[in-house]
Parts: sequence; structure tokens; C-alpha cells
Amino acid sequence: MGEVFLAESAGGRRLAVKVVRPQYAAEPGFRRRFRREVDAARAVGGFWTAPVVDADPEAAAPWVASAYIDAPDLGRLVERDGPLDGAELRRLAAGLAEALDAVHRAGLVHRDLKPANVLVTGDGPRVIDFGISKALEGATALTGTGLVVGTPGFMSPEQATGEEVGPASDLFALGAVLVYAATEEGPFGTGSAPTLLYRIVHEPPRLDGVPDALRGLVARCLEKEPGRRPSAAELLGALGVVGGAGGRGSGEDHTVVEEPDGSVAAPRPQEAGGGGRPRWSASRHWAGGASPCWSWWPC
Repeated sequence: MGEVFLAESAGGRRLAVKVVRPQYAAEPGFRRRFRREVDAARAVGGFWTAPVVDADPEAAAPWVASAYIDAPDLGRLVERDGPLDGAELRRLAAGLAEALDAVHRAGLVHRDLKPANVLVTGDGPRVIDFGISKALEGATALTGTGLVVGTPGFMSPEQATGEEVGPASDLFALGAVLVYAATEEGPFGTGSAPTLLYRIVHEPPRLDGVPDALRGLVARCLEKEPGRRPSAAELLGALGVVGGAGGRGSGEDHTVVEEPDGSVAAPRPQEAGGGGRPRWSASRHWAGGASPCWSWWPC
């Protein structure tokens, strides 16, 4: 739908500038939808997104500029370095839960949380692409007759069947993203879109490979019934992560113990000298892995 350019402001700050292709700009109703998408991104703002700097939905070629985030998306990271370990996965879950809590408090549903829409930075994940977000009131999975919006494999059952979509749908997607991060595969395997949608609606998720301490929480996110899933705020509280964003390359970790009922006990610091895989690193460089694809278009 558009082209993405890496740009610099007059003061030297790097920006990702998205310019809509003329054929889409001429489509009836497009500018209204584009304006809504820009407003949605601005409404969320905060620490867990790429902030919008400026936009002009009324230009001959509509455009939006956001802060450029020099970081790989979660899909590229897992493809490059393999699955995340338990501590990494817990911090990713906490960062995404906090991001979704901000999205939902802004009165929005993201509706397309997936590995490609999670940028992994040194101080935590950034949730991007609000192109198919909807206001909480009256949000549905359909934009036209028979058209299901989302990404097969990371949709909720209610999205797949065209039912009303609310915040719980994003929590289902979050569970699917965590399974991918832990196993390099989504909870419903691979296959054609109809096959994946059938599994999402009718079959249990595959949680083999998800660390035991997180499996209960992930399973709750992947409940078929929306009312049985936790809210983003509840999930964040259950995770009990403390001590900053952490991640690959950080020097501090905390261990959280999950109780048999799926609740999580108070976190305790991991003793010094503990081994394990490096975690998020603000100083780590990703050759060829930088992605300006913050907004609504695959690139």
C-alpha cells in the first residue's frame, strides 16, 4: 500500500516516513481510514510504540512520519538466534502485556499482533502497525462481507469466525506470539490459511516447548472462550517481572515461581553468577537487521 523511507529531520533525528501509493490514495474512504490509523497510533504513544512525529492524510500522497527504530522484529530475531529462553520469554511477555494494556486503555484493539509487528529493542519490545486497529466499541473482525482481517496463525477464534473482537482477542494473539518465540512455530503449526483458521477455532494449541513456568499463563491466553482469558493488566501482574526491561545482554535477572493453579509467586532476584543465555542488549548491533517497517505495510 505504500513505500517506507528512512529519513532525517533537520536536527539529524532518524525517521521512518511512510508514503501511500497513488492508487490507494484515490480509493474512496481511504483517507478517512488512514486518518483513523494515524490517530490510533498517536493515541497509544508512550514507551511501547514508535511515536508518530507528523502526518498529512490530506496530502496528494498521504504520509506519516514516525521515530525510526533500529531493531529487528521478533520473527527475524528468532530466525537468527533461535527460541528465547525462559527469562527472555517472561520479559517479552511482560513488555507486550504492558504495551497491550496501553492500547486497550486508549480504547483500541490492535487485532494484528504477530512476530513481524514486535520490534525487539535493547530496553524492551515495541508493538507496531496499528493499521487494522479498531475502537473498542463495536469492533469486529470484518471490514467487508466475508473478509477476515488479521494474520492466520495469530488470530483469535472470534476473529477467524467474524464475531465481535475485543481486547481478549489481542491476548489470544499474545499467547500465540509467545509460543512462537519459545518454539519457532505458532501454536497451531503451519499450513494454508483455511487449515490454520480451522485449528484455531476447533483444536487445542500445541504448547510443547513452552517453559513449564510459563505454560499455564500462555494456555490461559489461548483459551477459545474470550471471557476465560486474562486482561493485559492481569497478565502483567501475574508475570511479576521487576527490575527493568532486561533481556539479552542485561546484567540482572529475576526468577518468578509459578504456582500449580497458574498464579505466580513474588519474584526473587537470581543469584549473581547465574549462567544462561545473554539477554536483550542495548549495545548489540544487528547487521542487516534494521527494520523501518513500523506502520501499516509489509516491506
